[in-house]
Amino acid sequence: MHHNPFNLHRLCGNQDNAMELGDVSAFVAVAKGQGFREAARATGTSASTLSEAVRRLEAQVGVRLLNRTTRTVALTEAGAQLLERLLPALGEVEAALDVANSFRDSPKGTLRLNVPSVAARLFLPPIIEAFMLAHPDIKVEITVDDSFVDVLAAGCDAGIRYDERLAQDMIAVPIGPRVQGFAVGASPAYLKRRGRLRHPHDLMKHACIRIRFASGATPPWEFERDGETLRVDPGGPLVVTSVAADMSISAAVAGLGIVFLFEDWLRPAFDSGALKPVLKPWWSGFSGPRLYYPSRRFMPAPLRAFVDFIKPTGP
Repeated sequence: MHHNPFNLHRLCGNQDNAMELGDVSAFVAVAKGQGFREAARATGTSASTLSEAVRRLEAQVGVRLLNRTTRTVALTEAGAQLLERLLPALGEVEAALDVANSFRDSPKGTLRLNVPSVAARLFLPPIIEAFMLAHPDIKVEITVDDSFVDVLAAGCDAGIRYDERLAQDMIAVPIGPRVQGFAVGASPAYLKRRGRLRHPHDLMKHACIRIRFASGATPPWEFERDGETLRVDPGGPLVVTSVAADMSISAAVAGLGIVFLFEDWLRPAFDSGALKPVLKPWWSGFSGPRLYYPSRRFMPAPLRAFVDFIKPTGP
């Protein structure tokens, strides 16, 4: 049998020698932050206070939990095993305490969302602003991330994504526009210089401005007309990361090439005449984004308030 280097009964404590939950939380914060300074920033506590709390915990369990140097903090084997046991237990404690929070007229706490750049740019701001006005005691933290991440591992309560396969224990709720679409645009000067396009295959002869995602992928441009679907992978003079997609619009307006992006994102340039629609009969649509979050018995009150807020009230 594998030897457990610490005694959980001693950790939880008894009437004569109870362990402070704050010391346990301090150890978890330092372990997750991989250092006292980062943990101090995350918790709003001083590094010295956290260090004292970890020393008390180490004295209580009787083994060293962290290896400290002047620059780094690393878990010992005992510390790693303890952290693995503590994370789900502390999650349950937090969830249990949050049950009382749900009885408040206005729930308190922090809502942490992981969202793609297109959501942060196109539709999320007015939703978040209205939600925060309705729930002034809830703090919102938003991480913009175009990769498909485990929201819990990333320290978030929920994420927003498009049509990715979700784990079986995830719940998905529509948020924002129910239908969206891609559009293609080019400046009048570019079209005058290079000529108009009649078919998506014509893009292979043009300068196209591409978007690269955090995964390193540069997805092909997809088109659809009369039941026919085409994917085109053109080349061009400029590639930008998805979080800087506004640069692709600026480059297209400057006449450097053709841009392929969300129609809502390109709409202001179309309306002003800075860009002209290209291959419009071939533009494709798709289902809108969804908020996804873990299916669990206790949902944090800030997340429950947000899910209730975005759910449609009509039939």
